[in-house]
Amino acid sequence: MAQRDYYEILGVERTVDAAALKSAYRRLAMEHHPDRNGGSEESVARFKEISEAYTVLSDEQKRAAYDRFGHAGVNGGGAGGGNPFGQGGAGFHDINDIFSQ
Repeated sequence: MAQRDYYEILGVERTVDAAALKSAYRRLAMEHHPDRNGGSEESVARFKEISEAYTVLSDEQKRAAYDRFGHAGVNGGGAGGGNPFGQGGAGFHDINDIFSQ
């Protein structure tokens, strides 16, 4: 299942400022909160979706990554920053270890 656009979920434009973003989140969170909707599965799922969207869009770094790479930018979809050539010198502790071999 494809993930929905976070801006669409919150009903805001991509140029939204922090205050308007928070206002949209609060309105939707109150409307779809499980306690206000008898704890239905639909309200729980919608509330989680709204909360996830706000968590990403309210954080400047996460929002920038989302704007640039979409869901892959915030869900760890990219390759890690590790060494592509394996362990490298992971077992190496002391220069004398090399000479004693």
